[in-house]
Amino acid sequence: MVKTIDMQGMRYLNLFEKITGIRTRFFFNYNNMLVFVVPKPLIAKALGKDNSNLRRMSEIIKKRIRVIAQPRGIEDIKIFIQSIVNPLEFKDLEVKEDEIILTAGKQSKAALLGRDKRRLIEMKDIVGEFFNMEFRIA
Repeated sequence: MVKTIDMQGMRYLNLFEKITGIRTRFFFNYNNMLVFVVPKPLIAKALGKDNSNLRRMSEIIKKRIRVIAQPRGIEDIKIFIQSIVNPLEFKDLEVKEDEIILTAGKQSKAALLGRDKRRLIEMKDIVGEFFNMEFRIA
């Protein structure tokens, strides 16, 4: 997971830490939304009482915010990807040696690809960064 963080990313991470009290190094953009990745036991603290931390941060930076659990390994891939693409549903997720294949219905596939395959490209970057694997939608 070697990704360079630009100044804007550093500002997002510092703001997240200031509001939630949780230090994380992992965040990414997906579908014009900031997704912060924290260890599973700290999700409730990151959200705050009645999601107050998320609302406050969202008001400050004028973007949607999501907090998801950090994957512990290959066994958490399906939960991790489902957390990112939620509320979209997919039929199946197959993990091969160096590739992840997501199977979706016709409507879900179009939504998962996005205009000009923007969401697919974002998801490829995310999967490559976290699991060092290729990603494709079937």
